Amino acid sequence: MVKGAGVVVGMSGGVDSSIAAALLLRQGYRVMGVMVKVWKDLQSQVATSVVDTAAQDAQRVADHLGIPLKIVDAESVFQEEVVQPFICGYLNGITPSPCSICNRRLKGKILLQVANEEGMDHIATGHYARLQKSAKTGKFELFKGVDPQKDQSYMLALVEPEDLSRMIFSVGDLLKTDIRKMASALGLPVADRKDSQDLCFLPDGDYRGFLKRYAGKSIAAGEIVNTQGEVLGAHDGLPFYTIGQRKGIRVAAPRPLYVLRKDIQSNQLVVGELEELGSHKLTLSTVNWISGEAPRDSFRAEIKVRYRSAPHWAMVTPQEDGLVQVHFEEKLRDITPGQVAVFYDGEKVLGGGVIG
Repeated sequence: MVKGAGVVVGMSGGVDSSIAAALLLRQGYRVMGVMVKVWKDLQSQVATSVVDTAAQDAQRVADHLGIPLKIVDAESVFQEEVVQPFICGYLNGITPSPCSICNRRLKGKILLQVANEEGMDHIATGHYARLQKSAKTGKFELFKGVDPQKDQSYMLALVEPEDLSRMIFSVGDLLKTDIRKMASALGLPVADRKDSQDLCFLPDGDYRGFLKRYAGKSIAAGEIVNTQGEVLGAHDGLPFYTIGQRKGIRVAAPRPLYVLRKDIQSNQLVVGELEELGSHKLTLSTVNWISGEAPRDSFRAEIKVRYRSAPHWAMVTPQEDGLVQVHFEEKLRDITPGQVAVFYDGEKVLGGGVIG
């Protein structure tokens, strides 16, 4: 680091971002906290209370550390860039990955804007990931966090290289248990705060209830059919189902049935047996390469098709139109349009894109 370099830290009120700020202070950086105030579901008491508590916790941590905290009101842009695409995605038959899109298009951009306005050099977050500058290319490379249970490199795969080059992930080399111990030793007021498990605008995790509140008039019941077109039952609305789902279909059958696809035009939910589920290939759009350049040739890599899924080997083929074709060595059952597929070379993240 450059002595006295300035860092804007995105503070959520959680223990990870709080420790990120504390570590940067210890390392000699000038630190400023920024909390991005996102849209909250006013029809949910849980969502409202969680957002308000987070803001209070962020301020308490900033006061404890002796750093300024700026609150940035991003409710309207967050609703436009994250919430509405989330709703529209479900209505159009996909399962969105809002955190990946938010990291790419919203929160990081806001932190960079504040950093530029305040004359700060870097931005930092509490993500469990690592950045290293390549001695060979001079470019920054993104790696998995040391803690395999908390690794969040997947969520950062769509962040543009020029933005990554100004980021610092100061907790990426630590285990979660280390973070908790450090927070207690420093006397941070959020040392025992539970980790958030859900979307920041959906803290109760009930996406079905959320969709009913904000898009209920656009959701209609319809037929459940098999691949031969035979009607087996009725569904409550296509947005309430996801590819590979087995539970909750409520159709009596001699063998378990799974959601194979959602036909938006006919409003039919297509189900089938396990052998009918899955594919060897997928196509990606909104593709981001951490190096800043798409490879010229096909290459073999490990691919994660969901945040919590295991990686699978595949051939990755970039196309001239910017799309990417992926062909897996084994049939995958959980390929879901709207989710993000991320390419890995061991611990290193090569890039990723949105499944079409």
